[in-house]
Amino acid sequence: MMPDKRTITRGDGKPFFWLGDTAWELFHRLTKEEADFYLKRRAEQGFTVIQAVALAEFDGLTQPNQYGQLPLKNNDPTQPNELYFQHVDYVINKAASLGLVTGLLPTWGDKFNKKWGVGPEIFTPENARVYGEWLGKRYKGKPVIWILGGDRSPEAEKHFAIIRAMAEGIRAGNGGTQLMTYHPMGNSNSAAFFHKDNWLNFNMYQSGHSARNAKNYVMQRQNYQLFPVKPTLDGEPRYEDHPINWKPEQDYFNAHDARQAAWWAMLAGGAGHTYGNHNVWQFFDPNRNKPISVARTHWRRAVDSEGAWQVGFLRKLYESHPWNQLIPEQSLLKGDNPDDAGYQMAAWGESKDFLFAYTPTGKPLKIDLAKLQATQLKAYWFNPRDGITTLIGDFKNDGVKEFQTPVSCPTCDWVLVVDDATKPWAGYGLPKAVKK
Repeated sequence: MMPDKRTITRGDGKPFFWLGDTAWELFHRLTKEEADFYLKRRAEQGFTVIQAVALAEFDGLTQPNQYGQLPLKNNDPTQPNELYFQHVDYVINKAASLGLVTGLLPTWGDKFNKKWGVGPEIFTPENARVYGEWLGKRYKGKPVIWILGGDRSPEAEKHFAIIRAMAEGIRAGNGGTQLMTYHPMGNSNSAAFFHKDNWLNFNMYQSGHSARNAKNYVMQRQNYQLFPVKPTLDGEPRYEDHPINWKPEQDYFNAHDARQAAWWAMLAGGAGHTYGNHNVWQFFDPNRNKPISVARTHWRRAVDSEGAWQVGFLRKLYESHPWNQLIPEQSLLKGDNPDDAGYQMAAWGESKDFLFAYTPTGKPLKIDLAKLQATQLKAYWFNPRDGITTLIGDFKNDGVKEFQTPVSCPTCDWVLVVDDATKPWAGYGLPKAVKK
């Protein structure tokens, strides 16, 4: 963790921007060649974390991977199948070669709390610990972050015991050298169950797929206030091309929905963000498998959906600034700001030398520039749809200024950036002549 404990850190002490993609069925449904294609594209788009499941959701215990291998012998977590895990090794190593970290789920949650889905429940605290230690040893030293849970929340004492035993096993296997979190079910939050557990290094919530304009910043803000302080992020927001509330008649989430979720979560203090595409997480291929929840696009086309490129633009803007210093600060915004689809959000650097403000529907932003320290300010629009920057002009820190967006429409979102003009990061994306 960074000293502020809000962001995740690399081994060299630099902040790590978590830009995740949900690839839940990656080990289970893809060949090596297909995995190569998928991982290469995600690396090109700027992703840093690939979230994938060892014991997959869809008949993961009884339907073999593409090489005819099941993950366990006799559905026994203490008897992993070496040939199956050699394929998992291949994918994790391939991801690493492309600079990607694997967010590794030891199992989908139906294997310890069926609730719905396929199951069966195969875990006990005893075999969960054995399995966890085996995995921890196998992937020690690899760029892996552990994600326990798997779209389930613990509901009975035995569920808590299984998760804690698995975490204990992983830590015994890897010597506590890798980070760990928990992926709960929709509209749930790891902090509700495990915040004070030592093994939980950072919090993950799932804002889910039930509605447009779901206020994912609410859970983000709740976690931001907790003690002990831990980084937090939305590990599964509304997926691009997912039917809203699983009902195609309500339309499908689009790229704007994905961007809005990302910017809202980040400006509320996220340590990063996970994007997802409904066709990609299940690797939908109509020639090979049935669509889950009305998937409609072949995964090879879906990897190039607009939103997948656009969250990469978000990462680029953040990393052009000392983003680990950002603090949510809604008092920068003046005027009406109803918490609807157009809800505006702002954050600024801890030294009050830059700010980002987001307007999801293109409404003007009224900003109190007097709150910033620098007397010479440079303001510009960052277009989250194409990553292009447009200069607005130079300003003094002498009061409230209204910034009219270049275009206003329900899906025309904009990010206002105001920098201390003397800082090296001032004017991200502007031509050098304009930056001066």
